[in-house]
Amino acid sequence: MLLDTASLYFRAYFGVPDSVRAPDGTPVNAVRGLLDFITRLVQDHHPDDLVACMDADWRPHWRVELIPSYKAHRVALETATGPDEEEIPDTLSPQVPVIEDVLDALGIARVGVEPYEADDVIGTLTARATGPVDIVTGDRDLYQLVDDARRVRVLYPLKGVGSLQVTDETWLREKYAVNGPGYVDLALLRGDPSDGLPGVPGIGEKTAAKLLAAYGDLAGIMAAVGDPMSRLTPSQRKRLDESRDYIAVAPKVVRVASDVPLPEFDAALPAEPRDPASLAELAARWGLGGSLERLLTTLRG
Repeated sequence: MLLDTASLYFRAYFGVPDSVRAPDGTPVNAVRGLLDFITRLVQDHHPDDLVACMDADWRPHWRVELIPSYKAHRVALETATGPDEEEIPDTLSPQVPVIEDVLDALGIARVGVEPYEADDVIGTLTARATGPVDIVTGDRDLYQLVDDARRVRVLYPLKGVGSLQVTDETWLREKYAVNGPGYVDLALLRGDPSDGLPGVPGIGEKTAAKLLAAYGDLAGIMAAVGDPMSRLTPSQRKRLDESRDYIAVAPKVVRVASDVPLPEFDAALPAEPRDPASLAELAARWGLGGSLERLLTTLRG
């Protein structure tokens, strides 16, 4: 089981009241909510291995070089000497180091590698996997990894993690008329405002799906642009032709990496905490209470 950790703690933050606080009054709703999410996921799905995949770089420069608008709207502050800072709620950012410390003390594998996003870590671990993989994420971009033959599916939270949309190839074809790899072409044609991907003007999700159904893939669509006998409408032909520069680089931006140099780590789900003393200190300082106890009980099985 691979967790898109930031996606989950964002959901926890907005789903759990900020009245959930540590003894000193600091909000810990994201921390406790994420622990509750992990408990429910382990109870419901019984993974042997679990990895909390992290954003070591949420806006990699190599992606921004190709498409400057990539996640640009999420930048709260950008200076010539410092890195971009993601605009996130000011009571969430202090909770992220707490989440990392708790995961480490528990012994739950936490993996992030610069200059890559959690999606790229997930893509690499999925490529290496020899058994079934469940990817838990609220990011539809990871639909591209769905592969029935390799038993890779995405569990997309609809409400918390108790209600998950199980995304396999059948679901993808019914919803978008594409398979996993085809979702990359669909996404870049459609665009994604949440990621700053402009897409091709005038081509939304339904049109993109129809074009992919008619011409097979992005290369087939672009070949049709140059074929006067193809059945593209004049406006589609014009817009696709004018978007050639974007279409040339967008696949590298949208497609998750599968070759991230990962550090050594133990993905096995721990039965007991790796560092009980540190975990006890964290539990007392941050008032993790029942959320941590429920997870520990679940891990002990």
